[in-house]
Amino acid sequence: MKSSNTIICIALGLVYLYLSGCASHMIEVRPGSVNVNLQSSNNVISCKPMGKVTVSVMTEFGFYTRSADDVESNLVQMARNSAIDSGADTIVKEEMTEYGRRTFATYKCQR
Repeated sequence: MKSSNTIICIALGLVYLYLSGCASHMIEVRPGSVNVNLQSSNNVISCKPMGKVTVSVMTEFGFYTRSADDVESNLVQMARNSAIDSGADTIVKEEMTEYGRRTFATYKCQR
């Protein structure tokens, strides 16, 4: 009985590791989104504001909490994807109201 419990625990651990690794790669990279720049607010002074977008991603899988770097990377990619829809080419991080949810300002900087 002890042996089967150990196998189940190992299997569940591997499933969580697999899911946590895949979660970072589940966000679609839309065509053109790689051309959307992430800038700080002092670099968009001469740009045209295009609006704001708030995006959110999953931060937990059961008892596993995703790393801040993975969550932030997904948030930035989702904001880049959204910028494409509005015709923006630049995004600026704004507030993170809760872990896994962030607002970005979008701008048109290139003419």
